[in-house]
Amino acid sequence: MITAASTASPSSQRVGGTFIHSHGTKVFVPDRIDSVQDAVNQARFSEKRWVWIEDEANGYVRAQIIKDSEKSPRSPRYGKIEVQYESGHTCLVSSDKVYPMNPPKFDRVADMAELTHLNEPSVIHNLTLRYHAGEIYATVNPYRKLPIYSQEYIQSYRGRRRGELPPHIYAVADQAYHDMVHGGGDQSILITGESGAGKTENTKIVIQYLAAVANTAVRSEIEQQILQANPILEAFGNAQTIRNNNSSRFGKFIRIKFNNRSQICGANIEWYLLEKSRVHQQTRQERNYHVFYQLLSADESFKEDLLLGGKNARDYNFTKKSSITIEGVDDGEDFRNLIVNHYPLYLYSENKSLDIMGLSEKEKFNLFRIVAAVLHLGDINVTPNFRDRADIRDFKSIERVCHLLGIPAQEFKKSLLSPRIKAGREWVNQDRSAEQVQASLVALAKTLYERNFGSLVERINKGLDGQKSMEEHQFIGVLDIAGFEIFDVNSFEQLCINYTNEKLQQFFNHSMFELEQEEYKNEQIEWSYIDFGLDLQPTINLIEKANPVGILSCLEEECIIPQGSDKGLLQKLNKEWGNNDKSEGKYQKNRFDDGFVVVHYAGKVEYSTQGWIEKNKDPLNEDVTRLLARSTQPYIGKLFEEYLHDNEPTSSPIVGDHNNVIEFSKLRKGTGSFRTVGQRHKQQLLALMNTLESTHPRFIRCILPNSRKRGGEIQNKLVLNQLRCNGVLEGIRICRKGFPNRLSFDDFRKRYEILCPDQLPADRFIYGRKACEILLDTMELDPERYRIGLTKVFFKATVLAELEEIRERHVANCMSGFQAMCRRYMARQKMTRKSRQTEAIKVMQRNARIYVTLREWPWWKVYAKLRSMNDVMKEEVKIKEQGQKIAQQENQIKEQTEEIQDLTTKYQELTSQQKDYADLVQSQQAMLRELEESKQALVDKLAAHEKEMEEATKQAEAQANMIARMHQDIQECSDDNEQLATQCKSLQSRNETLTARVEYLENENNRLSKEKENGADVLKKELDQLKKSNEAQISTLKNECNEFKERLSETENNHRTTKDTFTKERSELKEEIKSLEERLHRESKERSDYETKHDTLQSGWKDMARLLQTETFEAQARAERLNQMLLQFGLSTTTGATEITGANS
Repeated sequence: MITAASTASPSSQRVGGTFIHSHGTKVFVPDRIDSVQDAVNQARFSEKRWVWIEDEANGYVRAQIIKDSEKSPRSPRYGKIEVQYESGHTCLVSSDKVYPMNPPKFDRVADMAELTHLNEPSVIHNLTLRYHAGEIYATVNPYRKLPIYSQEYIQSYRGRRRGELPPHIYAVADQAYHDMVHGGGDQSILITGESGAGKTENTKIVIQYLAAVANTAVRSEIEQQILQANPILEAFGNAQTIRNNNSSRFGKFIRIKFNNRSQICGANIEWYLLEKSRVHQQTRQERNYHVFYQLLSADESFKEDLLLGGKNARDYNFTKKSSITIEGVDDGEDFRNLIVNHYPLYLYSENKSLDIMGLSEKEKFNLFRIVAAVLHLGDINVTPNFRDRADIRDFKSIERVCHLLGIPAQEFKKSLLSPRIKAGREWVNQDRSAEQVQASLVALAKTLYERNFGSLVERINKGLDGQKSMEEHQFIGVLDIAGFEIFDVNSFEQLCINYTNEKLQQFFNHSMFELEQEEYKNEQIEWSYIDFGLDLQPTINLIEKANPVGILSCLEEECIIPQGSDKGLLQKLNKEWGNNDKSEGKYQKNRFDDGFVVVHYAGKVEYSTQGWIEKNKDPLNEDVTRLLARSTQPYIGKLFEEYLHDNEPTSSPIVGDHNNVIEFSKLRKGTGSFRTVGQRHKQQLLALMNTLESTHPRFIRCILPNSRKRGGEIQNKLVLNQLRCNGVLEGIRICRKGFPNRLSFDDFRKRYEILCPDQLPADRFIYGRKACEILLDTMELDPERYRIGLTKVFFKATVLAELEEIRERHVANCMSGFQAMCRRYMARQKMTRKSRQTEAIKVMQRNARIYVTLREWPWWKVYAKLRSMNDVMKEEVKIKEQGQKIAQQENQIKEQTEEIQDLTTKYQELTSQQKDYADLVQSQQAMLRELEESKQALVDKLAAHEKEMEEATKQAEAQANMIARMHQDIQECSDDNEQLATQCKSLQSRNETLTARVEYLENENNRLSKEKENGADVLKKELDQLKKSNEAQISTLKNECNEFKERLSETENNHRTTKDTFTKERSELKEEIKSLEERLHRESKERSDYETKHDTLQSGWKDMARLLQTETFEAQARAERLNQMLLQFGLSTTTGATEITGANS
């Protein structure tokens, strides 16, 4: 529903009217003032059959039907109707181009859903009447100042229900604030429309209202900052366009935060799609951003500091081709409202936005330093030399830029003309042409301005929400973003803007239409699904889908490949989406093969792909960016901080205050993975949609009345196209088609049971659905005008209004009867009071006559004289009574004093007990801490023991592996012994020594078995020594075997002739070797026996230790029992303990 606002005072418009229920809320419908004129118009309308006829020039015109339709042979579906225009001209018109007209009583209706015939000409006609009548729609740009945004209006709309006052944008903002305060969650207000429709002004009005209704003395500074953020953003982000003198060239989402007391506690601004191309390119009817002209209108002393002295906007290439001034706008005054009063000219300036935001002198100067640098960049003249290479002959222009940016001028020039690029692992200088250098300068100017704007928004956010308050509770977001753009030449920027509006329109349809019908489905009421306009998802898929590759994804691929071009992008898109079945008719090829056509919700848009690759990459001369990262100006260096750590051929010193340099995680070109403009915008849009889906949205559709920026003029076709594109007509139609009013069973029964008081029994239970059916049947409502769901009753538009009027009449009758009874009762009370007053007057008169009679009676005089003495006696009695009361109170005071003393002593005792308990608790806590410490120490010891056990296990495994290797070596020695036939005698002698050693070991074993109680440790040591000696002997045997092998080779060479003798000796040696093997087998068997004996000894030792421990425990238990017995018999504990100790020893 479009909101409206009147130019008159809100208090003066309440001249009379009635309340009706429309779309679930109570709406005030004012009475018509000129009833005579209405009657005349109605009579004129009834004389003829008036209709609306389509017209190419005016959209729709009025006409009257002369003759009804006749079937046409060319168009059998639609007949021909003869109509007569107001000019008197008659013609035949197809019936599909004829629309019915509403009666005059519906002219200037506030809620268009109440129109009898809801069609496009009726909507545009009603809108035009209200526009010309001064009942200006708040969403239609009036192109003039209106006195409807004053403090008086803010207070009038504050806390009012919808419909109590004429429609106004304040009503929308107040409803959002009211819903947030009463538990409605986060709110959002989406303000969209074409350029010049008034989005920026409406955004300021909403913020102004929210700051006013949530204003407190404590938070007034934050609210002032929120209001003053708009002039700053307008200076740096707004510009004059063909349709608008103050067009916002970027989208913003302002998040106003509230605490749990519904007071403003901070704000945050997110920005989207700054139009960077406007920095260097404008038409004659447009301007660059306002800040350029404001800076050039500043005081000369300030301009000289920025090297701009003595020049104006006509002297710079980036501004001289634009419209220099705007009618009614003073750029110098606007600049004085931004800058600090550091210069004499600004001493009288009262409202300085940058001061209110808390920017320091240096921060403000840095902002304008970038603006001045951009202007100077545009004045650098690049010319080709005799080799067609770029050259810059005016070195002064470079010096001006480098002075402001804090970089060396010679290096800057060299980086422009022959930048260093990386070819493999080497760095080489690449000569550039004049066109390439000029493109680099333009790209640098756009990037400087964009990053400066982003830094400004970040600084504003820091000022608005610098102190992250824990009181943040909920927020109201205000979205100000450009609407659909369809120009003669549409490029990449228009695709991004239209893609954003497709998503927002889909969100609008889902919020307004789909959820409505989903509720019908959940309530299981009889309802046939309605197709509300075009399906937006195919168009969105065409733009953003990754599989199949959409427009943005295809553009990303083309930007990544080395040979990517605009032509290649177009070929891929035609190949992927050229089939109409695949794109569902949303993608069409261009006739001239230089672009493509996308069918948007607002209509067909033809896009030219020229320059898309460069715009999406947004390339920069990285040699220049590295210079800017090392700027002597800290602000400049921070803007390009992510280029600071790029690989360079030489390491240059970093100049400036960059002690707190941090590594940014920004992805950009040159770092392996880069974020393009399209990818960044897609991610921002996804985050915005997630935020909006978590809020309760409200939509304000701003409308541009005419393209000539004139007040009081409205172009029907232009407005109608905007209404159709914004979905406003579709929203009105769903309100009429569906069931906009609904009540739960309980609410409906409570409110309208009064109309049928005897139908529902009060003494028994009845289900809510059944009760509603009984009430609706009794009311005799048409079943087509309502539906009964599972939990609610749904009504068509105006049904509840009729029921409410019937209920009000019934309630009025009841109240009239009640008032009559009250008046009768009050009248009777008044009569009774009058009669009692009359009787009292008569009694007073009678008593007065008696007094006059008695006043002269002698005995009465005597009585009057004695009456004073009676008063003295009464005083004495009173004194005695008071003395008795004083004595009683003194006794009570004594008793209370004693009770207080007793309570004091008890209190002191309780205090001392409390201290004792506190000391006891502290001691217990200390004991608990000690126990925990001891527990932790035991746990640490246990862990250490476990670690030692693991190490011992590992050592045992290592020893086992060593023994296995020894056995393997022995086996190898046995194999080698077969080849040692010539050395048998020496081996026999060795064997005899080994035999003697074995005998010795057996004797030692016998001795050790006898001394096992005391020699377990000695046995371990000897076994270790034996192992070591055996290992040494085995090593010596190995060495001897090696020597034997050498000798054997020599003997084979020397004694081949004695082969027969050697054969005999060899057989003898085999027998001896067998005997040796048997001995070795016996020795290994004996060794294993020794090991088993050692294990048995060790287990016996452990058993003995365990037995000794158990005996010790039993002895202690016996000692304790004996001690107890001694205590029982009266003996000394010390003596018994001594005896027990002696016995144990």
